[in-house]
Amino acid sequence: MIEVQSLAQPGIRALRAYDPGHDLVALRRAAPQPLLELGSNENPYGASPQAVRAAIAALDSAHVYPDPLGGDLKRALAKQHGVDAARILLGNGSHELLMQFAQVFAGVGDEVVASQYGFAVYALAAQAAGAALQLAPALPRHHAMPRGHDLDALRAAITPRTRLVYLANPNNPTGTWYSAADFETFLADVPAQVLVVVDEAYAEFVDAPDYASALPLLAMHPNLIVTRTFSKAHALAGLRVGFAIAHPEIIAVLERVRESFNVNAPGLAAAEAALGDTAHLAAGVAGNRVQRQALAEALRARGLVASPSQTNFLLVEFGEATARIEAALLARGVILRPMGGYGLGDCLRITVGTADDNARLLAALDEVLV
Repeated sequence: MIEVQSLAQPGIRALRAYDPGHDLVALRRAAPQPLLELGSNENPYGASPQAVRAAIAALDSAHVYPDPLGGDLKRALAKQHGVDAARILLGNGSHELLMQFAQVFAGVGDEVVASQYGFAVYALAAQAAGAALQLAPALPRHHAMPRGHDLDALRAAITPRTRLVYLANPNNPTGTWYSAADFETFLADVPAQVLVVVDEAYAEFVDAPDYASALPLLAMHPNLIVTRTFSKAHALAGLRVGFAIAHPEIIAVLERVRESFNVNAPGLAAAEAALGDTAHLAAGVAGNRVQRQALAEALRARGLVASPSQTNFLLVEFGEATARIEAALLARGVILRPMGGYGLGDCLRITVGTADDNARLLAALDEVLV
């Protein structure tokens, strides 16, 4: 018998696959009633009808490979963000791109810096590349931004061996954010040879006055990479489209390892159409803002601690009863995201649903919070 483990690269041998939380397909098949799925931060308002029509139309050419360059989508993104198309890299979701950055720019003997309680893919990317992950302590639990990124700690974790720094703004799974002013100070102090990746998957949901995207800083900082996704605010999670914006030379190097035809034709068409439907995007973002505030207030009225959030989810503390409550909700067809894998075993992450979704959630919670 071949010892397959010994054939794998050292970084892969101890790697654990990304954990989606639950086998949702199996749960759907077994459920006696429709599930209330509030564990994956999906957009309950759905995709733009224009995007859906574009995706369906693209299926008429399903026998033909998609545009390997994604030219039309790149040009639409370049126009929206005021950059040259040579600064844009498309991905099969931003997950693929986050993995590629470490694959290309880090390896054995190098270090990758990320924050405690950051998105799980950052650690996976570092380990898969064989690099050492250096976790910077997050802000303390009782800080104004509990468990959010501590930019001073992240800067202190950078050494001469550091090749990449991963940050998320706002952050998954905490929902917290850091201010534009604080990030500019941080970025100015990062050595030029260290690439800083800012994951802005939830940027469209933000309304905090001290927040700003890192995109305007690209012109001054050639070591900056910003990623976005169509999975969240644009509600195209099932089509897997993400993108990165960075210096053209960074993009050119990354293109060498990009899988051919990595974004499918319906995804390319839907994403481009979604960019044009600004009214649908605005309506979904507005709905999330109202329901996020209402849900947070309802949870706090029940004595629960919900962290400040600028995303479409809330991180909520349930204490020692977390596992029992999560299981009891699951038995009632309500799916939340357990956070033990993030070192947050006393918390559950709750996607903000519609008003009806949140009412069902709260009714189920009232049954189990005893």
